[in-house]
Amino acid sequence: MTRRTDAHPDLVRPDALAPFFSTWRVGTPERQRQTVDAIARTWESRPWPADDLRGYHVYTGHDGSTLLHHSQWASEQAYEAFVKTHRQERVDEIDTAVPGIERLGLGRYRRYRSTRPEDPAAAVVPGCIVIVDIEFEGPDPDRQRAWVDAVFEALESEPSPRPGGISAHFHLSTDGTRVLNYAEWESAQAHRDALAAPGDGVGSSAPQWERVQAWPGLKSSTVSRYDHVLGLVPR
Repeated sequence: MTRRTDAHPDLVRPDALAPFFSTWRVGTPERQRQTVDAIARTWESRPWPADDLRGYHVYTGHDGSTLLHHSQWASEQAYEAFVKTHRQERVDEIDTAVPGIERLGLGRYRRYRSTRPEDPAAAVVPGCIVIVDIEFEGPDPDRQRAWVDAVFEALESEPSPRPGGISAHFHLSTDGTRVLNYAEWESAQAHRDALAAPGDGVGSSAPQWERVQAWPGLKSSTVSRYDHVLGLVPR
């Protein structure tokens, strides 16, 4: 069966080789809550759909309009089998409860590099999830990896990292065009302070960060904040 959990996903679990991310636009904070409730009812009323689905997590956007969906699969083939047998009935039930959901697309990724506390068990529970979505001009897997490596060089150059950051997990899209950073922060305010603070570090004009921001072929960069509101796992 399906079980609800408040626990955040383990982004580095070795058996989740195919993480997927998608965004829905629902329009208002009230509809965010209604949609999350509909997802929970729909999934909890059914058996867990596949052994190869490790977990499914939903987040409400601080914009009051969007939902982020993060599913951890053992493989893309396992997801495709779910689409053929179980997905549509769930979509139909959710759409009946909350008509007019706009689904903005599904991204298929592979985790590439992560930063996290030396002792994950001692880490603070995240109060905010920050998604940084990077798009490049055309597919280039080497460029994806090189850009992430440059971000790590910039992070390692900081003499005093900004307080409040817990972890960062960089994912490469399988089509070679995007990088998604799933970053855990103690709070949204801590993230805002890090972006606004002068000097070296995130949001600064340090040469390492200027290199990251002016990377050849970088098309766009967006930053969105979310709250983890629903976790679904097998019982």
